[in-house]
Amino acid sequence: MSDYGFLSILPPVIAIILALKTKQVYVALLFGIWFAWVIMSDWDFFDGTIATIEALVNVFKEPGNTRTIMFSALVGALLLFIQYSKGVEGFVNRINKLIEYFEAKESGRSRVIVQFLAQITGILLFVETSISALTVGTLYRPIFDRLKIPREKLAYIADSSSAPSAILIPFNAWGAFIMGLLISQGIDNPFSTMLKSILYNFYPIIAIIMVTSIIFSKKDFGPMSKAEKRTRETGKVHDDNAQPMVSDTITSFKPKEGIKAKSFNMVIPLATMVLMMPVNLAFTGWKSVENSTSFFDHVFQAIGNGSGSSAVLYSVITAIFVAMILYRIQGIMRLKEMVDLVLKGISELMPLALLMMLAFGISAACNQLGTGQFVADWSKDWLSPEFLPAIIFLISAFIAFSTGTSWGTFAIMMAISVPMAQTHDANLYLVIAATLGGGVFGDHCSPISDTTIISSMASASDHIDHVKTQLPYALTGGLIATTLYLILGFTM
Repeated sequence: MSDYGFLSILPPVIAIILALKTKQVYVALLFGIWFAWVIMSDWDFFDGTIATIEALVNVFKEPGNTRTIMFSALVGALLLFIQYSKGVEGFVNRINKLIEYFEAKESGRSRVIVQFLAQITGILLFVETSISALTVGTLYRPIFDRLKIPREKLAYIADSSSAPSAILIPFNAWGAFIMGLLISQGIDNPFSTMLKSILYNFYPIIAIIMVTSIIFSKKDFGPMSKAEKRTRETGKVHDDNAQPMVSDTITSFKPKEGIKAKSFNMVIPLATMVLMMPVNLAFTGWKSVENSTSFFDHVFQAIGNGSGSSAVLYSVITAIFVAMILYRIQGIMRLKEMVDLVLKGISELMPLALLMMLAFGISAACNQLGTGQFVADWSKDWLSPEFLPAIIFLISAFIAFSTGTSWGTFAIMMAISVPMAQTHDANLYLVIAATLGGGVFGDHCSPISDTTIISSMASASDHIDHVKTQLPYALTGGLIATTLYLILGFTM
């Protein structure tokens, strides 16, 4: 690999600047990849352009990348299946019955229970952040209104239980994406590395704990406290000057008419996907285990050695087939409808698949340039490794806040943070967690984040009011996380 020196940091820096300036992450990542290959082509723009196209094609030469992209696309098909079958509507009806029971009780208690149910629902739908936020918002909005709970609070709960749960329970596209980035950095056991880093991923943990504590303590602060007071005293679920964003559907595809809504049409396919992931991890890692003391020891070692990208792909395919059989037995769908839904679902998540391709592309380009190694060597003499986790956390947070995407941040920062951790002999799990946690923190604060916008839409809250009421909670969590990274940076 040639030594490109200072030039190696220009592509990711330019990608960051473009993302901040244009708010177009796709364009920023593509330009960063192109610029990297122009540098490696000795500033020949034609050769650099051809090399960029070939580099994006070569993303699919890595089986893990291809499996991850396929998984993300197929998740879209599964989500459409459960929507079209009225599985989501059936699940909503079940929750409504439970809510009605608590509504019959004392009002103060029912307010707490309903908010907690909204949080739990968001966490259980960790399979995809958009469906989590949309389901929580559209499902609980009328209940929150009846109990005089502000729309801002609903948006906060929806937002704070979607991305945090998705990254802490990584049996989803998030986990597959992160494992792909770790593989591109030469990490031999990406699944076990990711799992070990979760313990130090402080911001998502703090965010979930904070929501729970606020719900049960009834101790809001900042603008949220004023919103709570307004709704309790006047019954107004949002300010007079608010301009609520509204969305009443989880996907663009409407449920099938003339069939009964049943919750198991949602629960069974999603449960199949989640439960099959550890099974498939054990299956893919089974033959790699040589020394085990017992069957259970063999299973746990196999799970640790399993292929994460294979496991998630096999799991979503299994879930789709289970859904097909389940819906065909009930007479809900015929084969043609199923095929149409699969194609429609894949098309809806193609932007996510495209983002993954570009993320893997810029990661590979930075590796070719030696970006991470250059930054690590450059900072070795003056940057104390004790400060590295906290600095990585704050830089990741800034990029995610400015661009509105945690995934784009992961793609840029992972290629820098992992080599820096290795060169500075810092704790790798701590640095990976800081990269991921910083991305979620910045995304959580950002008014241009897709999950922030979706939470406002689903909750029919004024978007700026949602951002303002959530920001003090997010900043508090971010401050605590930064402090913890500083402490552990010196003690681990």
